[in-house]
Amino acid sequence: MSDPDGSIAYSTEAQPPFIFVPVGAAGAEPGPLNDRVMVDVIHDGAVLPEQFMRDSRGRYLTENSFYTPYVVERDWGAGLVAARLAERLGLAGYHKVTTARCLLDFGRFPGTTRPGASHLRRFAINHPFSSLLDFDQKRALLEEHYDAISAGMDQAIRGKLLKLAVHSYDRYNANGTERPQVSLISRALGMQENHELPYGVFDPLYPDVLSEFTVDRILRDRISITLEKSGVPVAHNYPYLLPEGSPEVRHQVWSFFDWLQRRFEAANPESAGNPSFELVWRTLKDTNLRSAEAGALRSYLHMFRQPSSSLQQEFRDAERAYRQLERFVHQDSDAMVRDYRYDPERAMSLGVEVRKDLIWRFDEAGHPDVPDPGRALYVADRIADAVLTYFNDDRPTAERVRESFHEFPREGPWYASGVRSGMERG
Repeated sequence: MSDPDGSIAYSTEAQPPFIFVPVGAAGAEPGPLNDRVMVDVIHDGAVLPEQFMRDSRGRYLTENSFYTPYVVERDWGAGLVAARLAERLGLAGYHKVTTARCLLDFGRFPGTTRPGASHLRRFAINHPFSSLLDFDQKRALLEEHYDAISAGMDQAIRGKLLKLAVHSYDRYNANGTERPQVSLISRALGMQENHELPYGVFDPLYPDVLSEFTVDRILRDRISITLEKSGVPVAHNYPYLLPEGSPEVRHQVWSFFDWLQRRFEAANPESAGNPSFELVWRTLKDTNLRSAEAGALRSYLHMFRQPSSSLQQEFRDAERAYRQLERFVHQDSDAMVRDYRYDPERAMSLGVEVRKDLIWRFDEAGHPDVPDPGRALYVADRIADAVLTYFNDDRPTAERVRESFHEFPREGPWYASGVRSGMERG
């Protein structure tokens, strides 16, 4: 189950599913980016709680039934990179999902994954547990783990300008081609395939074009050039993109509606605290699709389904509130998108994939052996150098963007966020 020092061991003892991991010297004051940047790892967990170690018939699971998925699914070494990255950026620490990915994948929408589902089309309850657990176990898994992680992530991410998600991936694709040592993931899957997000996943008031890039490309490219100059090859949005259920895409949608609420309530102060508007905002921000109330209102608004008699008046009032918000957005949707896109406080999300064999040693059979901290720290240091350079030198001011408008109007999907005000440069 583990090597002598336990570095690859899984645990069946219950632990909080979402934790904060402190870094740096004890008592050291965090740096100025501590309130601006969040680093997280969601796929390096090693906890398989005892309550999920029985199948739907009550029989204890044998290690043979889940150990291979545990090894394959875990992002070996991601925690090493995240810890060093947080320390170098002057953060107090990083956030980590402790639940093993083979049991629960927080990077997907809640639901049960069918056997044979493709990597990007899976749901949170992963195979083989999606076939082994009964209904009550699955419900408990989502309520006690997925929901707890969501609540912790929402609290940790609020107010942050940049979310850096650290992952690690296999050396080879399924067809045998070799993957780059690092890949930076910054685009939603639906935008790549169809130039829009899948219909019905998020509310249509969310402008699809905002998922073209989830982070300022200047930052993405600064990380790329810093790593390349250090001898580490980098790709962008390869070999896959951000599934719509990923925290990075959900964060983008949630952040837009949070921004929209502030803007709408500033123009319509009477709406603040109104129960109908509050229901609409809860529905718009239900980006992890966990609320039955929000799901019912979505189906009423967009699929014209009949609510129960007890909800009819509440939903009619919410529909009127939604239409008022819809008119507010559509009165000049181009300006709305432009204002959000260039808002200095527009939240950014970036997925960082580091190849597993760079930061973890595997035996000839492909079994994880021991971490390779030297290379993990090297990669993390270069990424930290790039992030610091971006915040200190690269991040464009609002004034600089406005000055360039006469040459490049900055219209269309290839313009993204990242500007800051002149005052912020100090």
